[in-house]
Amino acid sequence: MTEQTESTLTADPCASPTAVVALFRSLGDPARLAIVRRLAQGDARVTDLVTCLGLAQSTVSAHLSCLRDCGLVVSRPVGRASLHSLARPELMDLLAAAEQLLAATGEAVDCCPTYGTSCATERTTR
Repeated sequence: MTEQTESTLTADPCASPTAVVALFRSLGDPARLAIVRRLAQGDARVTDLVTCLGLAQSTVSAHLSCLRDCGLVVSRPVGRASLHSLARPELMDLLAAAEQLLAATGEAVDCCPTYGTSCATERTTR
């Protein structure tokens, strides 16, 4: 964690950490998270992401724009296309930490009645 992030999270624990909220919201959309996970494997063009994710080109471009605006993705021109990549290596650490947290909590996060799947209803109908 960087010094700036630590100060954002610990400065006033009762204050609304708007930057942290924005970060998690940017990663909270399934399509954007899938794009980030794909870019964690290496650079990609929009057409590569369209093929990988099965989404429309306009949808992928809109999500990339959001991720660029958040400073999570960068792009560079290569011929007539653009090559997209993760802007910060720390994003890989965040994804790895999330995987570790999910492994530690088992299915609790996935079964969260507010944000998870319908695990609770599946359990009551069994």
